[in-house]
Amino acid sequence: MSQKIAKKVLEIERDALSSLINRIDSNFEKVINALYNIKGRVIVTGMGKPGFIAQKISATLSSTGTPSLYLHPAEALHGDIGRVTKDDLILALSNSGETEEMVKFLPIVKKIGAKLVAMVGNTKSILAKNADYIIDTSIKREACSLGLAPTTSTTAMLAMGDALAIALLEKKGFKETDFAFYHPGGILGKRLILSVGDIMRKGRDNPIVNENLAVKKVLLSITKARAGSASVVDSKGRLIGIFTDGDLRRHLETMPDLINKKVKDVMTRNPVTIKKDKLAAEAFDILRSKKIDEIPVVDDKKRAIGLVDVQDLLKAGLV
Repeated sequence: MSQKIAKKVLEIERDALSSLINRIDSNFEKVINALYNIKGRVIVTGMGKPGFIAQKISATLSSTGTPSLYLHPAEALHGDIGRVTKDDLILALSNSGETEEMVKFLPIVKKIGAKLVAMVGNTKSILAKNADYIIDTSIKREACSLGLAPTTSTTAMLAMGDALAIALLEKKGFKETDFAFYHPGGILGKRLILSVGDIMRKGRDNPIVNENLAVKKVLLSITKARAGSASVVDSKGRLIGIFTDGDLRRHLETMPDLINKKVKDVMTRNPVTIKKDKLAAEAFDILRSKKIDEIPVVDDKKRAIGLVDVQDLLKAGLV
């Protein structure tokens, strides 16, 4: 029984969302242009369940390059209306368009001079009649069997809010790097912002050894740096190889006198390298695809300047 009800709910909401597609017309384009051209912020408001949807829409707008805040209509009537200026645009959500707090809110908005977009289920409501622009989110019925709990109506508002935000994002030419700027704390932001130069080991933490140095001294350098490898360079500081714990293990059985050998005789030649201006995420992809733990960082003259270890990526939160 529960499965049948759940499927019916999803079918009702699916059909409601499908019906919204035909409402994307020139009027929708006018709303996008209004949002694009405002000098202030998008103030999103709604009472009850539409209020929760309004908060989500406001958050989506803010994170995609459009300054926005949520304003509770009841609190607006008790002083918070002072947050609104004539340069702002108000996006008001209401299924009935007749909610008391929203209706009382209207005269003040008009006095301030802010533009008003009504996202409503009743295009003949008081809210719709007083709006500069109307977005029709009307539905045939709520998914609630009693026809009372806001279900389909709020789903329609949520979806239309996403449509507005993404259409506006595209119009503004919002890119991945812009998105990362507004999400610096998340993994996505880190992947799009952090460069190899931001996380690479350098100085004392980056063991660089001459090709003629004995393995025992190379191991000492690695230990002091608490690294997993050492970059091997020629007399001009150009990278010619890398010596890792894997190289050490591979030669232990066949070379009893390994620690006294020159590192150039046991190192891995021509290792994979990366430049410091590359994204740290690219370094991670190389480590994963090549199944290695370290990547030497080189400059344009192939001089060793840093080292990226998988542990560095872990600390940076990229893994």
